[in-house]
Amino acid sequence: MKDFFKFMLASILGIMIAGILLLFITIGIISAMVSVSDKPSQIQANSVLFMKFDHQIVDRAKNNPLEGLDFGMFQGVKTVGLNDILDCIRKAKTDDNIKGIYLNPMDIQAGMATVEEIRAALKDFKTSGKFVYAYGEFLSQKAYYLVTVADSLILNPQGSVDFRGLGGERSFYKKALEKLGVEVQIVRHGKFKAAVEPFLLDKMSDENRLQTETYLNSLWNEMLGDISASRNISFDELNDIADMVATFRKADFAKQKNLVDRLKYKDQVIDDLKKLTGTSEKDDVKVVEIQKYVKVPEQREQKGLARQKIAVIYASGSIDVSVSEEGIKSEELSKAIREARRDSSIKAIVLRINSPGGSAYGSEVIWREVKLAAEIKPVIASMGDVAASGGYYIACAADSILADRTTITGSIGIFGMIPNVQKLMTDKLGITQDVVTTNEHSDMISLTRPMSTFERDLMQQYVEDGYDTFISRVAEGRKMEKTAVDEIGQGRVWAAPNAKEIKLIDAYGGLTDAINLAKKMANLDSYRIVNLPKQKDPFEELMKGFSGSARASFMKDEMGENYKYYEQLRSIISQKGVLARMPYDIEIH
Repeated sequence: MKDFFKFMLASILGIMIAGILLLFITIGIISAMVSVSDKPSQIQANSVLFMKFDHQIVDRAKNNPLEGLDFGMFQGVKTVGLNDILDCIRKAKTDDNIKGIYLNPMDIQAGMATVEEIRAALKDFKTSGKFVYAYGEFLSQKAYYLVTVADSLILNPQGSVDFRGLGGERSFYKKALEKLGVEVQIVRHGKFKAAVEPFLLDKMSDENRLQTETYLNSLWNEMLGDISASRNISFDELNDIADMVATFRKADFAKQKNLVDRLKYKDQVIDDLKKLTGTSEKDDVKVVEIQKYVKVPEQREQKGLARQKIAVIYASGSIDVSVSEEGIKSEELSKAIREARRDSSIKAIVLRINSPGGSAYGSEVIWREVKLAAEIKPVIASMGDVAASGGYYIACAADSILADRTTITGSIGIFGMIPNVQKLMTDKLGITQDVVTTNEHSDMISLTRPMSTFERDLMQQYVEDGYDTFISRVAEGRKMEKTAVDEIGQGRVWAAPNAKEIKLIDAYGGLTDAINLAKKMANLDSYRIVNLPKQKDPFEELMKGFSGSARASFMKDEMGENYKYYEQLRSIISQKGVLARMPYDIEIH
C-alpha cells in the first residue's frame, strides 16, 4: 500500500509538471507566432497582387494571428477585413513593386455592397495604368460582377458564368409552431415590419413581397449598369442572357455573349501574367496575397505619424441580441464613440455600420453618443451591406450618411414577440404550471399563457411609444417632419437608390469615400486612421476562439446547412425587450 501511494503521488506530480511545461511551451509557440505575424513583410519587384477571395469578408478582421488555422476540432473561421482589402488595393496603386492585380475568385463570401466597394477600388486602381487580370473556372454572380472591372476577363474552356438574376428566399415557421403547440404573440407598428411574418404566415404578405421585389430589382439594375458599362452589353441583352440561365451553359456561350474576353487554361493564364510582369519563361510569377501584403509598410512622403486622426468606428452585427461573442454591444460601442468625442486629436469620426438592427434600447444608447459626438466634430455614417432598423437608428444623428448603391437600409419600425408555449407544455409534454402573485399582472410577461387584453394593449402602447421615439430621432437627424418619416417608415426596407430619393441617405459612397468626406469636413491636410473599438489582445482572441469554435464546429458538422436555422432560433430565445430590427436576414443568390 505504501508503494502504491508513492507511485500514485509520483504520477500526479509528473502529470502536473508535464501540464505546466506544456502550458509554457504553448505560450511560447503562440508568442512566437504573434511576433512573426507582426513582423513587416517585404515583396520583390515585378510582383502581382493576388486576390482569390476564399476567405469570408468582414468589415474589420479580428486581431488573431492563428485565425483560420485548424487544430483538430478547433477549426477557425477564415476572415479578411474589407478595410485591409481596400488599403492593399490603394497601396498597390503607387507601389513600384506591384505591376498589377490578378483576380481569381470562384465565389465571394460577402454582401453586394462589400463587393461594390472592392470593385470601385479596383476601378480606381486602373487609373494608375497598371493591369487588372481576371481568370475563373466557375464564377458566381457576385464574383462575375466584381471581375467585369478587369482589363482582361478570362474563363476556363470548361468553366461557366453564373448569371440568372437575383433571388432571395426565407423560411416560415407557422405550421411547425402549430404542430408543437407554440403561439407567437406579436406586437408591432408598421405594415411592412415583416420580421414577425415567419411566425404568423406561411408565405410572404403582399406588402413584404412588394418591398422585396423593389429592392431586389434595384440591386439587380445597379449590377447590370456596372456590367453593361464594363462589357459594352445593353441592359436588354444582359436580361436576355439571365433569362437563358448562363449558369448551366458551356464556356463557349459566355464567350459568344461577350460575358468574357477569351477562353484559356491555367497554364495559358500563367504565360499571360509572365508577359505582363516581364517574367522569364523559366521563372515563376511572383505573387503576393492580401494576408501578406497588408503587412508591407506603406511608402509615405511624410515622415513620422500624423498627430491629427480620423476615427473609423466599426458597428457590425445585431445590436445587443447576438447569441455569440459577435455583434454590437451597445455599451462597448458607446464607450468607443464617447472616447473619440473626448479625444482632441481625433478631428472627425466615420461610423461604419453593417447591421440589421436589434435592441431598440441598445440603439437608443448608441444614438445618444452619436448625437453628442456630432455636436462637437464631423460624424459621417458609412453604410455597408445592411444598415437597417436599429442600424439606421444609430446612423440618423450623423452629419452625413453615405451608402453604397447596393446597400439595404430603412426598416424604420419596432416590434415585440412573446412566445406562448402553454399547449406545448400541457398538451404535448404533460407539464402544467401554477402561479402565485401579489398583484394582478405580477407574472407578466409569461411564456406559459396568452396575454390578456390589458397586457396586449399595454404592450402595444409600449411599442407605439418606441416607434414614436424612433421616427422623432430620424426626423431630427434628417431635418424632416415626423409625418414624412412615418410615411416612409412603417418598417419598410429600401435599397439605397430609393433611400436617396426619400432623403434617408445623402450620397453614394463606400468606406473610402466616407473617410475622404470626413477629411474634407474637418479641413485636414494630413491625418492617420485609428480603428475603434480597440481590438482584444491576440492571446485573448485565441483563447476565446478555442472555446467558441469547438462548440460551433461540432454543431455545424452535425447540422450542415440547417445550422443557420439553429442560430435563428437561439437568437429568438435570447431576445429581450422590443426590437428595432430588419425584417429578416437576407440571402441573395
